[in-house]
Amino acid sequence: MTVTTPKGFRASGIAVGLKSTGKPDLALVVNDGPEPASAAVFTSNRAQANPIIWSKKVIQNGPSRAVVLNSGGANCFTGEFGYETTRLTAVAVATEIGADPENILVCSTGLIGSGDQVFRDKIVTNIPKLVSALSSEDTVAASAILTTDSVEKTAVHQSNGWSIGAMAKGAGMLAPGLATMLVVITTDAALDSDALDRALRRSTAESFDRLDSDGCMSTNDQVTLLASGGSGVTPDETEFAEALAQVCDSLAAQLQADAEGSSHDIDIEVRGAASIEDAVEVGRSVARNNLFKAAIFGNDPNWGRVLAAIGTTQADFDPYAVDVSFNGVRLCHAGGPDRPVTDCDLTPRKTHVEIDLFAGSFSATVRTNDLTHDYVHENSAYSS
Repeated sequence: MTVTTPKGFRASGIAVGLKSTGKPDLALVVNDGPEPASAAVFTSNRAQANPIIWSKKVIQNGPSRAVVLNSGGANCFTGEFGYETTRLTAVAVATEIGADPENILVCSTGLIGSGDQVFRDKIVTNIPKLVSALSSEDTVAASAILTTDSVEKTAVHQSNGWSIGAMAKGAGMLAPGLATMLVVITTDAALDSDALDRALRRSTAESFDRLDSDGCMSTNDQVTLLASGGSGVTPDETEFAEALAQVCDSLAAQLQADAEGSSHDIDIEVRGAASIEDAVEVGRSVARNNLFKAAIFGNDPNWGRVLAAIGTTQADFDPYAVDVSFNGVRLCHAGGPDRPVTDCDLTPRKTHVEIDLFAGSFSATVRTNDLTHDYVHENSAYSS
């Protein structure tokens, strides 16, 4: 169990024919708790899918009772017809569970531009079946939201009398913008929506927003946090935020590990920055540098490409005072050669790059992946 680990939640996943594989492609998470509360963050891409437009309104209407998610079609750039499809989906769920449609969140993922009458009918007409499949011991919902993912992404945190459960999808178009994928997080802690919002924004900023697999931001990204109050326990807000951050960090690492076509998971740790913002900017400049990413694919610890990348930023540092290490081996000291690159082994999948700016006391880590032949092939073959 994942999203149904906390008390007060049911979930389900079924196949309705949106995926050509016949695998589950429609999921639902329902909050039955006595003290429902909710928060969500959305993509900052100005090009937003119809479910995002709908859900941004829903989250302002009070506690959300449920979130319904489909894979196999993004329902993005499908006009008024597509928005009506989203609304009808929410209406169908609300009718079945006895709720207000304006308290039903909707998420979609898949091919941009898809969302015709067949798409609508497969979703809306199967909502009763989806609701009838709801269970407090669901094991299907996490697989029903996958697209190019190769594995499910889930996380659970157990605390003193309360818990958090989560599921996520995402394997490409992973770049920051409040959210970077579809994520549903549940908790049976008794917290109001304002507290959830504060915790979620902090956790997202420190996890998903620092996952930059390919620099491409999706139109459908949403991270949803639902609280049921089912445990009857109100944890300290700081304690809850720290637990939520751990869950989000775990999911971000799982998303990194399943990035399309990747052969290296790269953690870029920036130390000695003048500010957190500088540390993130420097880390992201390397994460988005195709020359650096190609070098890692070739098992080449090319520290010169790191320095070239960070030199494009506005961060406060002296390029001729910077140290760069790969997998614990310092290859660059004070902006110059330190040890032979042959001293460093980059054949393991996990790659750690440490950049010390010697400009302050702040640090941050940005996650990325290498640039591979498989990534190019997959994204040339998969229309998006």
